[in-house]
Amino acid sequence: MSEVKVIARNRKARHEYEILDSLEVGLVLEGSEIKSIREGRVSLSGSYASFDEKGQLWVYQMHVAEYPQARDNHEPYRERKLLAHGRQLRKLSRSVMEKGYTLIPLDVHLSGGRAKLQLGLCRGKKKYDKRQDIAERDSERKMRTEMKRVSRDYD
Repeated sequence: MSEVKVIARNRKARHEYEILDSLEVGLVLEGSEIKSIREGRVSLSGSYASFDEKGQLWVYQMHVAEYPQARDNHEPYRERKLLAHGRQLRKLSRSVMEKGYTLIPLDVHLSGGRAKLQLGLCRGKKKYDKRQDIAERDSERKMRTEMKRVSRDYD
């Protein structure tokens, strides 16, 4: 079992979208990109994945900072091809086309020395869903602090 080291998370995705399913896919990178990713110089905010006309999966708007020591640097916002099994690609493609779901990168991590992307099959949340999530989080927080206070009173 290889060790997984999370490099970057898309925290906003869990707030903005309801995540229905997730899939780990590989990234096709240039030489200086993997070095920047290993240093943690990657951002997923505003990024998304989509299929092209050939049925290949690509990630867009993922920022990988330039590597300062590289001779030939890469374009920070270039489109990057994603690697997955054909059966997985067909299943994702059907979900995106028929049901109108969106593919959102959830995190970038290193697994066995290779950069991987956790891709989520998502549906956008409505405003009232977001408010409900915030209210639940606040009530959980209040309950935890009250439980701490009560337990301190007994000690």
